[in-house]
Amino acid sequence: MVSRSYIMEHEEEAQRLDLKTDRASVNRQALWAGIRPGMRVADIGCGSGKTTHYLHQLVQPGGEAVGIDASAARIEHAEQQYREEGVRFVCKDFYQPLLELGRFDFIWVRFVLEYHCSHSREIVGNLVEILKPGGILCLIDLDHNCLNHFGLSPRLDRAIHGIMGRLEKMQDFDPYTGRKLYSYLYDMGLKEIAVEMSAHHLIYGPLNKVDAYNWTMKVEVAAKNSGYAFDEYPGGFEEFQEEFRAFFADPRRFTYTPLIACRGIKSNSG
Repeated sequence: MVSRSYIMEHEEEAQRLDLKTDRASVNRQALWAGIRPGMRVADIGCGSGKTTHYLHQLVQPGGEAVGIDASAARIEHAEQQYREEGVRFVCKDFYQPLLELGRFDFIWVRFVLEYHCSHSREIVGNLVEILKPGGILCLIDLDHNCLNHFGLSPRLDRAIHGIMGRLEKMQDFDPYTGRKLYSYLYDMGLKEIAVEMSAHHLIYGPLNKVDAYNWTMKVEVAAKNSGYAFDEYPGGFEEFQEEFRAFFADPRRFTYTPLIACRGIKSNSG
């Protein structure tokens, strides 16, 4: 039975999202996709609202940004931290039709579809419905998410792959979403599709505080709650956690995750 619960749900999730959201990356990716002043923008799966704030700045003067998320806790945080003139936040399940929100010139979907493997194509279809003719849909996600490390012991490698397999099966998580994005835009009939690939995680040498916190939370929340048995470890999850922390703190460690960004334009006749 696939669960729709959010695998990273914990009381500090809004703070984690705020910490890991980088203005320079958002700006570069959104400008590459074609965002410009005056646009009406939807930030799908807006989380803490920080990205919505950055997108709103990019569409000034005259633009509007709407952050949409199914989590009431995240929307409450966004309202408290990032509500301003021209920005609003909506708590809504984007599995459902979104036409009541009106139509948008630019729709941004970053690090969202990976949590909705069996429904990701359906979600994209809902978004195309609220995209204006000539509007831009930008999909950004990871590939081989959390799976590319060098320096792991054999049992740590087995455990990490086992955890991700468990999340795929039981939580509808997709570590390989990035490679599918182009096909979604192509199959929906979008035009002028462009694709860019870069490194999202590129971690080597001394570990910085943001990466340390982010990956610690991934282990403490997603790995712990995955349901994986940790049979490789006589001490169970705690022993796995201890070995992962030691591996990740080692400056010899090398970790990377490819990021794939795709954008397409809706036909004027659409």
